[in-house]
Amino acid sequence: MMTKLIGPFKEIITLSGASIQGALTEDDLGLIVNGGVLIEDDVIVEVGDFERLKKKADTIDRIKEDRILLPGLIDSHTHICFGGSRAGDYAQRVAGSTYQEILKNGGGIHDSVNKTRAASKEELTDLVKARAKRHLQEGVTTIEVKSGYGLSVEEEIKMLQAIKAADAKIPADLISTCLAAHVCPKEFDNHKDYLNHIVENLWPELKKQGLTNRIDIFTEDGAFDTELSADYLSKAKEMGFDITVHADQFTSGGSRVAVDAGALSADHLEATSDSEIKLLADSDTVATVLPGASLGLGMHYSPARKLLDAGCCVAIATDWNPGSAPMGDLLIQTALLGAAEKLSIPECIAGITFRAAKALNLTDRGRLIKGSLADMIAFPVSDHREVFYQQGKIKPDRVWKSGVCVVG
Repeated sequence: MMTKLIGPFKEIITLSGASIQGALTEDDLGLIVNGGVLIEDDVIVEVGDFERLKKKADTIDRIKEDRILLPGLIDSHTHICFGGSRAGDYAQRVAGSTYQEILKNGGGIHDSVNKTRAASKEELTDLVKARAKRHLQEGVTTIEVKSGYGLSVEEEIKMLQAIKAADAKIPADLISTCLAAHVCPKEFDNHKDYLNHIVENLWPELKKQGLTNRIDIFTEDGAFDTELSADYLSKAKEMGFDITVHADQFTSGGSRVAVDAGALSADHLEATSDSEIKLLADSDTVATVLPGASLGLGMHYSPARKLLDAGCCVAIATDWNPGSAPMGDLLIQTALLGAAEKLSIPECIAGITFRAAKALNLTDRGRLIKGSLADMIAFPVSDHREVFYQQGKIKPDRVWKSGVCVVG
C-alpha cells in the first residue's frame, strides 16, 4: 500500500488521550508541534514529528504555510432535510409569540411539514446536498440528518430516501435518523394511535430499504409525553434500532426517559434540572447541547458547564432546522456557547469531534490517532486558540475526507 504524509503543521490537535466524559484542560489536546499525518488509503497510520515521518512516506503532500490541524468536525443533530422557509415564524417570535404558541396555531413544525410534503424527493435531495456541502466547506465531515417533516409513512420514507441519495453524491458522511415522532400530524387525533401506526407500518420499511438504524422522538409538551415516549423507545430497541431523544427543551422529563431507555444521546437539555444532570452523568447517554436553538429562540443555553463538571459526556450540535435554528454554523455556535458557559477550548473541540461521534455510535473518527479515518481540517492560523478567539469566524481552508482533500 502507498503511504502519504501530509504536513508539516504548526500544531496538530490529536485529542489522543482526552477523556470521553467530564471537564478538559489544555493538557488534554494531545498537541504535536511541527507534525505530520501518515495515511494509507483512508486511515491514519501514524501522527508525529514531520521530519521523522518523512522516512516512512511514499509521497508527501507538503503544507507550505503555517496551519493548525484538527479532526474533521461532527454535527450530531441536524434537520437539514426540509422544504421551504419559516421566516414567518421568526417574525412572530421576535414580536413576542412563543415557539409553542406558534406550533399550536398551525405554524412551526406543521408549516415545515406542509412545505416538505409539497417538495419532490429529487428537490429534497438537492436541498440536503447543498446544505451538507456548505457544512463540509466549513469543516463538518460527518453530519447527522433527521426526517420528521413528513409525518406519514410515505413522506417519511421520501425524506429518508432523499437523505440517502444526497449521501451518495457528496464526500461528507450523512447519518440518517427517523424522527417520525416529531409531533402528531393533523391526520391523527390520538398520539398513541399515530405512534403505533409508525411502529407497525414505517419501521419495517426502514429495515427493508436500509434507510436508517436510528429512531428519535420529541418528548415535550405539545409533542409526546414521557409515558408514550418510553414505550416507543422500548419498541425501537426491541427491533434493533439505536435511539436518541429530543429531551428537556422546554420542560424536564425527557432526559430521564432517555437514560432509562439506554439512548445514545439526550439532545437539547435547556430545561434540565440538577437531579437530571446527575442521572446523565451516571449513565452512558451523551448530553448533546444545541446552542443554535437557544440563539434562534432567544432563550438561555443548556447548562453545559454544569453537565461537564458533573462528569457528563457533552456533545455540541447545531440543530440546523428551518424554524428554531436556521443558522447552522457549528463553529460560531460552539464559540458563543463556550464564551457564555465558560467552556475550555479543549471542551469545545471535544464537543464537536470525538464526543459528538459517541452520540452517533461512531468509533472510527473524531481523533487524529492510528486507525481513525483521515477526516481532517486545517486552519490558516499558527495557534489553535485563534479559532475560538475569533468566535468561529475563521474557517478551515483545507478539508480532507477519508484522506482525500475535498476543500482547498
